[in-house]
Amino acid sequence: MARDGRALPDGCAWAGKGTPLTVHHLNQLLLVCSLVLLVAVAAVRVSSRSGLPSLLVYLGIGIAIGQDGIGDIQFDNAELTQVIGYAALVVILAEGGLGTKWTEIKPVLPSAAALALVGVAVSVGVTATAAHLLVGLEWRAALIIGAVVSSTDAAAVFSVLRKVPLPARVRGTLEAESGFNDAPVVILVVAFSTSGPVDHWYVLIGEILLELAIGAAIGIAVGWLGAWGLRRVALPASGLYPIAVMAIAIAAYAAGALAHGSGFLAVYLASMLLGNAKLPHWPATRGFAEGLGWLAQIGMFVLLGLLVTPHELGDDIVPALVVGLVLTMVARPLSVVVCLVPFRVPWQEQTLMSWAGLRGAVPIILATIPMVQGVDGSERIFNIVFLLVVVYTLVQGPTLPGLARLLRLGDSGAADLGVESAPLERLRGHLLSVTVPEGSRMHGVEVGELRLPAGSAVTLVVRDGTSFVPTPETMLRRGDELLVVATDPVRDAAERRLRAVARGGKLAGWLGNGRDSEGSQAGR
Repeated sequence: MARDGRALPDGCAWAGKGTPLTVHHLNQLLLVCSLVLLVAVAAVRVSSRSGLPSLLVYLGIGIAIGQDGIGDIQFDNAELTQVIGYAALVVILAEGGLGTKWTEIKPVLPSAAALALVGVAVSVGVTATAAHLLVGLEWRAALIIGAVVSSTDAAAVFSVLRKVPLPARVRGTLEAESGFNDAPVVILVVAFSTSGPVDHWYVLIGEILLELAIGAAIGIAVGWLGAWGLRRVALPASGLYPIAVMAIAIAAYAAGALAHGSGFLAVYLASMLLGNAKLPHWPATRGFAEGLGWLAQIGMFVLLGLLVTPHELGDDIVPALVVGLVLTMVARPLSVVVCLVPFRVPWQEQTLMSWAGLRGAVPIILATIPMVQGVDGSERIFNIVFLLVVVYTLVQGPTLPGLARLLRLGDSGAADLGVESAPLERLRGHLLSVTVPEGSRMHGVEVGELRLPAGSAVTLVVRDGTSFVPTPETMLRRGDELLVVATDPVRDAAERRLRAVARGGKLAGWLGNGRDSEGSQAGR
């Protein structure tokens, strides 16, 4: 290894300035990256209190240290941004798939698939027409923008709604849609950005369906084989399981892409299969994947902020507002109605899902594709998409919880029930740590009235800093912390019951109060 001050091999350049990268420069770069990460982590707390999706904070950090900010970092490499963005999206989709519960997704697969296919088509058509007629863009550029902004972002949606429990159908539909619609949107953007005439619509639809089928088949196969192997191979260290799971998920993406299928759909499905396979050391795996997901989001959005040139955005503010208004008020609601009316989804849920179509990482990353392909006006396309995502996320994000409550789709009484889980490997069980929040309907319920399934029990209560072993007659209070021991077979059922009581009180289940909790919150 080179000593401090000596050039590193391979002619590495420092900050693209042609100066050989030395260990000293590398140390400076590591210091800057670590400080950015620390600021981003601290900013999560600010965004959670303000209700703003964290992506806006990360983009702001990138802009602040960019060429028009205090850092004056010159960065304009769209191709590198696209490559890193794709890699980050793979990690984010893998983390999302690992956290998706099959019990939530199974009932809504048809409606989610309709939104990801038919809904995307409707959104692209309406938005592209508006971009052409109202903004004056050429049809190719208009179609690119329509396709780019038609992908929703689950991370942005649930970072805002994490304190507002939703019905299982709404949550599951939004999660599945965001996991599925990346694939057809990527195919459309690449097709529209390729030089030469665009294929006939029926040829393009056939290509999309074929790539989705290949990606789905590979994702399911890789996920099933990976889960089968991890359950039967005893690795020498628990820390190897998270690495193996992420490696399998990324392998699914690579295999799908190399087979000319949808790698994004492959990684999502493979991760979902792994996440529902009850693998060894699962809490450690989820924590590792969540950490990687945060790192990917931070790095991706900061890089996108660096790529933006703020002083060039002024001329595109009005077009971005016009396109975003049509997308938010016309295209998204129309696509939701067209896709969900046949499934008899109540209008309240359709309204929330229409407003919850937040755009996040994917549109901005996809906006780099026409830049790399050299499409005329690609810089303007990127600027419009960037402004649209920022402005409408700023408008929609903070208002989503209030809309959910207005539509009576959120229950503040159970919003903050905190459940953390730790495995008891040798005992083949789990230790659940449960916090009873203010306003929870678990307040006033006796331990015996929890009616936990056989094989689980409340073993300790911590109240006002004092620990004691409860009796069946012990009445729970706001602020209590419970330790619940549950065997593996009943672990999910015990958590579902705790959440049901937090929503509906001691009569939950008898009066149907815990309907939405059952299955929808397990393991969340």
